[in-house]
Amino acid sequence: MFAEIRNAYQELYGRLYELGVSLDLAGRMAKIGGLEADTAKPEFWSDPEKAQKMMLELKALREEVAPLIAAQEALADLEVTITLAAEEDDGELWGEAGENAAALKLELDRIELALLFRGRYDGHAAILAIHPGAGGTEAQDWVAMLLRMYTRWAEKKHYQAELLDLLPGDEAGIKSVALLIKGKNAYGSLKAERGVHRLVRISPFDAAKRRHTSFASLDVLPEVGEEDQELAISPEELKIDTFRSSGAGGQHVNTTDSAVRITHLPTGISAQCQNERSQHANRDRAMKILRARLADLYQRRQTEELASLRGEQKEIAWGSQIRSYVFQPYTLVKDHRTGVEVGNIEAVMDGEIDVFMESYLRQTAGRAKESGHGGG
Repeated sequence: MFAEIRNAYQELYGRLYELGVSLDLAGRMAKIGGLEADTAKPEFWSDPEKAQKMMLELKALREEVAPLIAAQEALADLEVTITLAAEEDDGELWGEAGENAAALKLELDRIELALLFRGRYDGHAAILAIHPGAGGTEAQDWVAMLLRMYTRWAEKKHYQAELLDLLPGDEAGIKSVALLIKGKNAYGSLKAERGVHRLVRISPFDAAKRRHTSFASLDVLPEVGEEDQELAISPEELKIDTFRSSGAGGQHVNTTDSAVRITHLPTGISAQCQNERSQHANRDRAMKILRARLADLYQRRQTEELASLRGEQKEIAWGSQIRSYVFQPYTLVKDHRTGVEVGNIEAVMDGEIDVFMESYLRQTAGRAKESGHGGG
C-alpha cells in the first residue's frame, strides 16, 4: 500500500506542477501581489472608475488561482499524512491517505477540464445548425433525433435551449434547424460536436424493414452580441430579402412575406429565419445567426495555420464523420476521432454525451501542447 500511495502522490505532484505552468500561476500570483499593493495605497480610490476595474481584475485573478492553491494545500496535507502513516505504520492513516489521494485526483480532473475552455468564445452561448444529408425522410428524422439529444443535454445541465429556426420535413423529421443553447461554456463544449453524425438503423419508414445509413451535419457557432467591436456590421454590407414561409404539406404556413434572409455581401455568408410569425422577430433571429457565422469565419481564419498544424478539419464535409450511432444489428455509439465507445445508445440519445465532448477537448488540448501552441 505504501508504494501504491507514494506513486499516486508523485503522479499528483507532477500533474499539479504542469497545471501551475499551464495557468502561469507564478505570473498570476505576482500580478495579484501588485494589485493588492496598489489597493492598499491611500490614493487608490481617488479615481473610482479605475479603482473599480482593478478590484474586478483582482477578484477574477483570485478566483482563477483559488482551485490550484487549494489543490497545492491538499497535496501538502497528503504528504504529511503519508509521512505519518509510514512512521507509525498506521493502517487507518494509510486508508485516509488513499481517500485523500483519490479526492485530489478528481479535483485535478476538474481543474484540467476547466482549463480546456480558454478560447475566445468558449464562454459564450452556442448556436447549433443541423442539416440532413442524403436519405430523404430517414435523414430528416435523424435531424429531429439529434435536436432532441442536444436539447436533453442542455436540460440535464440546466442550460437554456431556444429554437431559433425550424423547417419541418415533408413527411416527418426536420429539413433544417437552428438551436441556441445558453449556459456556462456552452460553445466551448459544443464545438466538439461540429461535424457529420452517422446513423445506422432499421428505418421505421421502410415497409421492408431494411437497414439504412443516414447522415446529418452539425455546425456549431458562438453567439456574439452587437457590442463586439471586431464584428461591427454596417447596414450597407447587408442584403435583406423577405419571402413566404414554407412548411410541411398540409400544415398552416404564413401567407405574408414574414420569412427573412440576410446576406453579408463582403463574405457571401447568409442566414434565414421563418419560424416566427412577425418579420421583425425573424429578422432579429436571422441577424443573430449571421453574426455567429461571421464570428466563426473570422475565428477560423485566425486559427487556420494552427488548425493545419493540428491536422484538424477546416470545413464540414460529408466525409468528415465524427461519430456513428448504430441501433441495429447491435447498439454502439463510437467517436471516430477519439475512439471512445458507448454501448448504451438510449442514454446517449437522451443527452449523455459529455464523455465524447470531454475526450475530444482533451485530445485537441494535448495536440496543441505537443505543437507548442495554446488553445483557441
